[in-house]
Amino acid sequence: MDNNKILYIAQEISPYLPQSPLADISRTLPQSILEKGYEVRSFMPKYGNINERRNQLHEVIRLSGMNIIIDDTDHQLIIKVATLQPSRMQVYFIDNDDYFQHHVVKDIEIRQTPQDNDARIMFYVRGVIETVKKLRWEPAIIHNIGWIAALAPLYLKKIYESDPSFRNSKIIYSLIDDNFDGTLDPRFVEKLLMDGFDPSDLKDIADAPVDYIALNKLAMRYADGIVQLMPNVNPVLVDYAKSLGIPFMQYHDGDDTAQNYIDFYNSL
Repeated sequence: MDNNKILYIAQEISPYLPQSPLADISRTLPQSILEKGYEVRSFMPKYGNINERRNQLHEVIRLSGMNIIIDDTDHQLIIKVATLQPSRMQVYFIDNDDYFQHHVVKDIEIRQTPQDNDARIMFYVRGVIETVKKLRWEPAIIHNIGWIAALAPLYLKKIYESDPSFRNSKIIYSLIDDNFDGTLDPRFVEKLLMDGFDPSDLKDIADAPVDYIALNKLAMRYADGIVQLMPNVNPVLVDYAKSLGIPFMQYHDGDDTAQNYIDFYNSL
């Protein structure tokens, strides 16, 4: 892989959030790839319960300030950054008072205010993409971890497909055992159409409410590769992933997991 830049779009990363299997692997995997000599950048939402002072977050003024329109309403994009020690891995945070800082919360917003999740994931994914463009950083691999990043393959393949920052990127979607209950807002497809998608792009979710299974299937349809990141993934999703005929990496837990991912990245 001539280009050694790898972008991770994560749902949660420790130690910024309490330890969980998802938060831990979203930290350890990029760090281990970084230690192999690759250039790594990670993104996550700036949830309201993240202590900025304790975690030494600071705003990146040159990246902040643009507005992202969701459902015909402007939402300001604020970018913050912190550095994980001792690896010196940079973590960027997507911040906005409408979606990620309603108030100080014990749990993260995607679980406390699920009624906003459709617009929240649209804002998060677009915020990451627009920030990477501003950084003039062209990742070879874009690895999405968590369902909050599920729209990234769709946006990258349909809205940003000709953008110089992403036209050569390979997109990976991870299957995890974290899900959400119920369905997204009934106007979810309508909001995506307002964002510039063609109805044919959304045909898989056009006729029924979008639940966890449907959202993950949409992500996989537009990915270049799929990895099973955790052992206990819904078998319906695993079967669907295998049916697509694109590269699929089964769950692997061993002494050199990072090398397995590097081999998978290179295979794309």
